[in-house]
Amino acid sequence: MAKIKVDGNEIEVPDHYTLLQAAEEAGAEIPRFCFHERLSIAGNCRMCLIEVKGGPPKPAASCAMGVRDLRPGPNGEAPEIFTNTPMVKKAREGVMEFLLINHPLDCPICDQGGECDLQDQAMAFGVDSSRYRENKRAVEDKYIGPLVKTIMTRCIHCTRCVRFTTEVAGISELGLVGRGEDAEITTYLEQAMTSELQGNVIDLCPVGALTSRPYAFQARPWELSKTETVDVMDAVGSAIRVDTRGREVMRILPRTNEAINEEWISDKTRFVWDGLRTQRLDRPYVRRDGRLQPASWNEAFAAIAARVSGTSAERIGAIAGDLAAVEEMWALKRLMGALGSANVDCRQDGSVNHPADGRASYLFNTTISGIEQADALLIIGANPRFEASVLNARIRKRWRVGAFPIGVVGEAADLRYDHTYLGAGPDTLSNIEQANRGFFDALNAAERPMIILGQAALRGERGGDVLAAVAALAREIGASVAGWNGFNVLQTAASRVGGLDIGFVPGEGGRTAAEMAAGGVDVLFNLGADEIEIAPGPFVVYVGTHGDRGAHRADVILPGAAYTEKSGTWVNVEGRAQTGSRAAFPPGDAREDWAILRALSAVLGHKLPFDSLGQLRAEIYAAHPAYRSDTIEPADAAAITALADRAGTISGAGFGRAVEDFYLTNPIARASKVMAECSRLAQAEHLQAAE
Repeated sequence: MAKIKVDGNEIEVPDHYTLLQAAEEAGAEIPRFCFHERLSIAGNCRMCLIEVKGGPPKPAASCAMGVRDLRPGPNGEAPEIFTNTPMVKKAREGVMEFLLINHPLDCPICDQGGECDLQDQAMAFGVDSSRYRENKRAVEDKYIGPLVKTIMTRCIHCTRCVRFTTEVAGISELGLVGRGEDAEITTYLEQAMTSELQGNVIDLCPVGALTSRPYAFQARPWELSKTETVDVMDAVGSAIRVDTRGREVMRILPRTNEAINEEWISDKTRFVWDGLRTQRLDRPYVRRDGRLQPASWNEAFAAIAARVSGTSAERIGAIAGDLAAVEEMWALKRLMGALGSANVDCRQDGSVNHPADGRASYLFNTTISGIEQADALLIIGANPRFEASVLNARIRKRWRVGAFPIGVVGEAADLRYDHTYLGAGPDTLSNIEQANRGFFDALNAAERPMIILGQAALRGERGGDVLAAVAALAREIGASVAGWNGFNVLQTAASRVGGLDIGFVPGEGGRTAAEMAAGGVDVLFNLGADEIEIAPGPFVVYVGTHGDRGAHRADVILPGAAYTEKSGTWVNVEGRAQTGSRAAFPPGDAREDWAILRALSAVLGHKLPFDSLGQLRAEIYAAHPAYRSDTIEPADAAAITALADRAGTISGAGFGRAVEDFYLTNPIARASKVMAECSRLAQAEHLQAAE
């Protein structure tokens, strides 16, 4: 720690702080354009100028000067800086005047209007006239893909976007070319950006040079209602803000959550909002004469009741989809239990994760922020870049620090950081030491080794053997010891951990999702499970939001609410229960899923014992007290040891991939035109790379 005086007030700050950070710690507000806490220091904009006592008679850039760079006074007094002297004010006004020389007067038509750092700081340091009489320079706009719109004449060359793509996203797709007046931010060959995190440059841009292309000219920020909620596009549970106008979602932005997503979100999270409007189910449907026809709620419930009443309990089942909240899964499980059926499953992808193996067997036990404490990593049957893009950025963040060997068993892919490719499947996993002795020694010698086991390795008949083998490997290398649990399972579905926690898996004698979909039941309740093919035969009741695969196969459709249209609980990959808030209302006659199931239970003669969301949650909290708060309840690592004792020999083909198309993983994404365009570009890039 170091002592420093800021505007006469003495404070103590870490000695690695910049003067900008030290000043803000003291309560002083320092304007800036290029500086960002999560990016390297560029010192481009010079807006953060301050005065250093005893220094040269000119202002200093506070972002590029550290506390260690200051000299004490002649008698050992603490170094002193000033943030509000006449010299500082005049210097900042001069910088602002230069920045505005070439900046166009676009505020009335700029999508950044009302949220623009340049607007805000011009109010404080700008003047009402210009001394510049020459022509303003103009820069040609660049096409960098369907997500980010460019108006490069507005660019002030802060290079935040360049540093983000290079340092956080892990691919140098943007750069600064030219010098002086000819300097431009560009993609060099004017190609579409390929990063799954590229939309974050929109938030980073302090002016209107980079804006959201799908959101262009849609709304002004003061028109929007803002709701803080949780993302469900993957299992990370990123903190987001949903902005709505009336009943429509207009955009989705990230919220800062240091424990999960820091301040980044994936492009699928950010741009999927147009899929919430299209192909929506807004009324019940009943299949008559081979065709789905509109019906009333009473008619739909009567059709279900007629079919259920003539079916034995063991021939009734339920499957929960990847976006389901804990509340509706709890209600559906209670309804199945009241009907006497044990056929429930939330693992539509065929995963072998099961609560009977202990909670540690399906959680990301290290936690997302705990990645930064690890000193070696083995990835098995997972591609974090597509399965959890924000989590992958955290891995890259740790890798950039150094001394972090990474090995991969499974699909050979570009993960945006250097790694050692060990092999494709179980044969490699059986003998990692032989596959690469150097990496195995580094993994074995690590104090806090970490293993990430993906869903591609946990599906099918051999999934249980792989799970046990990886648990045995974790025990061998000391990944699961007191104070550190490095055994991690990377889930791909937002609903999975919550479903496993509440036991939404087959009971004694119950059938799995695959068995039910293959015709193992006569009546199947489908709670938004659109990633599984249901064979002809069963009477399917689909509770969902979009006219996707599940609705096409349904005999009765009950329109539900999307994640932005209901208050629900989702448990993320590390076991953290988070409550999402309703930002809009469902369209037409659609209702919240738990309310649909509660109303249906009364018609079926098995009325569920709750009449409100509060009563339903009281039941859940009684069984799972940790769900009341946004905290992680550590799982018992003894489950890993028990799994390891079951380990045997494994063999077979490579693990493959869990996510075939990052942009089209759920019904909302498949209804989005923006995601369809991104998918098309990604496939074209893949084909070009293959050639």
